[in-house]
Amino acid sequence: MIKAFYKSDDRAFTIVHGDCFDVLPQFDFKFDMIFADPPYFLSNGGISYQAGKVVCVDKGEWDKGGTPDSIMEFNRKWLTLCREKLKENGTIWISGTHHNIFAIANLLTELDYKILNVITWAKTNPPPNISCRFFTYSTEFVIWARKSPKVPHKYNYELMKAINDGKQMTDVWRLPAIGRWEKSCGKHPTQKPLALLTRIILASTNEHDWILDPFAGSSTTGIAANLCRRRFLGIEKEVPFVEISKARRTEINHKEIAQAYKYKLKDLSFIPHSSLSESQLKYGLDIPF
Repeated sequence: MIKAFYKSDDRAFTIVHGDCFDVLPQFDFKFDMIFADPPYFLSNGGISYQAGKVVCVDKGEWDKGGTPDSIMEFNRKWLTLCREKLKENGTIWISGTHHNIFAIANLLTELDYKILNVITWAKTNPPPNISCRFFTYSTEFVIWARKSPKVPHKYNYELMKAINDGKQMTDVWRLPAIGRWEKSCGKHPTQKPLALLTRIILASTNEHDWILDPFAGSSTTGIAANLCRRRFLGIEKEVPFVEISKARRTEINHKEIAQAYKYKLKDLSFIPHSSLSESQLKYGLDIPF
């Protein structure tokens, strides 16, 4: 039986301590959307630049990879399990860099997913390249794919257009990396910004939909889901990160903190302009901001 490490009082947020390979086969529930930020397997003693300091980029044992074949099999296994947990019209979003994203794209095709877009997240505040021997890394990628090539997926086109000043939203998203306000309960070394997850969730789900994150980390997916009135199940095998997840979800029980987060997201252009009200009424879309 699956036991939650923490479940919010409204039952809209559940975090499970465990390995997704062990947890996912234990239930038959299917989700409307999955977001996955799998290990990039880059913890090999390299260095980077953060807050004006040179730092080691080793994330932990969970990010230390094996052979190319073992990494490929790791990705094939979790992608197979996730496909089984998606509704027929469900979609999956997977973040990565050039180190892993192309291999994952090939696996998605192999496993009969249909790739819809490859989003380029262009960071507006990337860390500098300290070696000065190549271009500064300023982008990550997010693949969006649906489970079935023939079953239509959810896409809130009018909402995305309204957010984008009435223009079709492109597959290049200019958003900042995480800010200090997102680290109030502690920081995951590969934490994604709320702005990124909020856009993903608003684009491809409806209110009260269920979202799964098999590599939940500090549960940015869950916080964004709950702020957008969606429901969340996260799986995370590192105890410090499930503790941060619980603290972050408990934090937004305070209305003033939840509201402050929404104002921050508004500053990042996540509240559409006045034209959205009409769109919301017309298309039944609701944003809680």
